[in-house]
Amino acid sequence: MLDKWKDKEGEEIEAFQEFRILTSEVISRTAFGSSYLEGEKIFYMLQKLSDIVSRNSNKSRIPILSKFWKTDDDIESEKLAREIQDLVIEIVKKRENKVSSGGAESFGSDFLGLLVKAFNNSDEKNKISMEDLVDECKTFYFAGQETVNASLAWAVLVLAIHRDWQDKARREVMEIFGKQNPHSEGLAKLKIMSMIINETLRLYTPLNGMVRRARRQVQVGKLVLPAEVDVLIPNMALHHDPQLWGDDAHVFKPERFEEGIAKATKYNAAAF
Repeated sequence: MLDKWKDKEGEEIEAFQEFRILTSEVISRTAFGSSYLEGEKIFYMLQKLSDIVSRNSNKSRIPILSKFWKTDDDIESEKLAREIQDLVIEIVKKRENKVSSGGAESFGSDFLGLLVKAFNNSDEKNKISMEDLVDECKTFYFAGQETVNASLAWAVLVLAIHRDWQDKARREVMEIFGKQNPHSEGLAKLKIMSMIINETLRLYTPLNGMVRRARRQVQVGKLVLPAEVDVLIPNMALHHDPQLWGDDAHVFKPERFEEGIAKATKYNAAAF
């Protein structure tokens, strides 16, 4: 199985789940100063909430009736939202208590620290509400983790299939880092790895589409969009469009990005 690895004892492990734990740990530590275990409940509940949203996204709602009659999914999603909020507030309170007790001089320079600082800002113009703080944390926890997780899993899959690119990437990494741990200066020099990542994102985009709302009437080409209309931008369709990428748009070809994203997209910013 291409989505399976084997550990030192020869036992199979599921790659997607391993990356889920890895990306969760990275986000927990770099953005929130905590461990994966501390944020595990939040990740789990956000995943359940996402599943509920996905299976209800195409269901029609009766505007007035839906306020008085709630489905099991509605009740479950509201419960999950409250529990997630309580957990995030608990993390925030820990950070605030650490400062107030003298255990730390500031709220910290990580993502959570900046949010807590904005929440405690004495200037009302720059102050954010607890609701905004919780929403930002939820977005960062889930959107950041799930998209990177999916991209890593797909990258491993295509490299397992295309061994020639796997060899090229390995040689480049060894040439730049040798036996050293990766560092930011070296990461910027990984040209082949960047090409592989960009082509993976093109073929297997983490988001199938994006919804944008026209705040005012706007003209796009020959199409006039009235104000307050939601527009679905299908990333997957754009990334597989032969007119943009050629007849081999469905083929894994990292060399498309050899001269950068702008050249690969023929300077069409919306293509990728």
